[in-house]
Amino acid sequence: MRFLARDLLAPLDGTLVVPDASAAPSGDPGAVVFDGVSIDSRAIAPGNLFVPIVAERDGHDFVAGAVGSGAGGYLVAHHVEDSALRQQGGVPATVPAIAVDDTEAALTAIGRLARSRLSGPVIGVTGSVGKTSMKDLIEAAVSGTRRAHASERSFNNELGVPLTLANAPDDTEVAVIEMGARGKGHIATLCAVAQPTIGVVTAVALAHSELFGSLQGVAEAKGELVEALDADGIAVLNVDDPNVAAMAAKAAGRVVTYGTGPVSPQAEFRAEHIELDELLQPSFRLVTPDGEFDVQLAVAGAHMAHNAAGAVAASWAAGVAVADAVAGLGAVALSPWRMEVVRTTNGLVVINDAYNANPTSMRAALTALIEVPAHDRFAVVGAMAELGDEGPGEHRAVASEAAAAGVTVIALNALDYGRDAVHVTSRDEARAVLGDLGEGSAVLVKGSRVAGLEVLAGQLIRDHSTAPVGDPA
Repeated sequence: MRFLARDLLAPLDGTLVVPDASAAPSGDPGAVVFDGVSIDSRAIAPGNLFVPIVAERDGHDFVAGAVGSGAGGYLVAHHVEDSALRQQGGVPATVPAIAVDDTEAALTAIGRLARSRLSGPVIGVTGSVGKTSMKDLIEAAVSGTRRAHASERSFNNELGVPLTLANAPDDTEVAVIEMGARGKGHIATLCAVAQPTIGVVTAVALAHSELFGSLQGVAEAKGELVEALDADGIAVLNVDDPNVAAMAAKAAGRVVTYGTGPVSPQAEFRAEHIELDELLQPSFRLVTPDGEFDVQLAVAGAHMAHNAAGAVAASWAAGVAVADAVAGLGAVALSPWRMEVVRTTNGLVVINDAYNANPTSMRAALTALIEVPAHDRFAVVGAMAELGDEGPGEHRAVASEAAAAGVTVIALNALDYGRDAVHVTSRDEARAVLGDLGEGSAVLVKGSRVAGLEVLAGQLIRDHSTAPVGDPA
């Protein structure tokens, strides 16, 4: 979005600081226009307003770099002397700054201002697993007929949500906002900024459970999205998950349900007769209130058919015809490192699902691996982080189930997988255990972000290709 400098002053309780206003339009510093917002000096687009966040590193240290990369101006906290900042960094006196009490709070205020300018549906998406893929699928389903804007990658926290809103194009008709939580109350806080009119809940599972206390605590936290919807809002719920289905009782307005036919034949939007091709891309029959549709997805995993049913349900709730939403799904591109399936030129199949992991998503990925036609199946796995007291047992259970299905589990710095796994301490050791791979071999690479396994996935693809292959990492 484009913001006039003067329009930001009241919402941010800020003061415009321009030592030399000669470069301002008509000599009026308040008429300076900022085009979008960034908190990363390495990712500045021309005209951005740079917001320096004070965390482990003080973002004020990167103001000069942001301005040098084309930022049209920046925020500065009152505790930082702007003149000294300019002098030390060589920031031109013609570049406007807005002095505020707290830069993070100011970013939130910009997000609220941006939200007030959106007149169309705002779709909030949360859940223990699948929320980023769901966000991507909804954006694709909507984009065929409406101007849609969605969170980048997994920008889903107290910084990512206002950034997503602030960077929505001025002509946005539907916004799709991913919402994550690391404790109770987090989703409610994000909803206060995003003010969703539609809320999608994908699943309740043991993810970051040490931060929520229990599975019930996870359900209560995710349910805050449904509670934030007013009587005109629409809750889109995965009724295959009993904990999500129960959230219908929290909805003040309409509830739309989605699921898979064998599990939830009563779901309004449901995926039936799911079949996978050799690269695990699902085709299925989508049953909806507006009729039945044949769907073919270009993303991998049977669970993506389930997610697609939810995406079409959310798009329909936003006023998009089912036929248009289904057509839009044909152009979906998921965020990086989520069920990326690559067949190398020597026949090896690599499943890169390395973005994150919890017991539910790990089992879904292992199910996908087992579906691959192969005689040798390997899963190189990292730790599933933040599971609390249940963590060791969940790791052992996953390894045991995989081994029983004929999968060789290779655990990288994750002893909790126990005796059913081969334990290694480096990617090189993992590659040595994998040995010679080719036609008839399939490797899943998956773990929590701390494991950094996307690098291994990229190495495997390069090493087993005789022609140049793009590195998904």
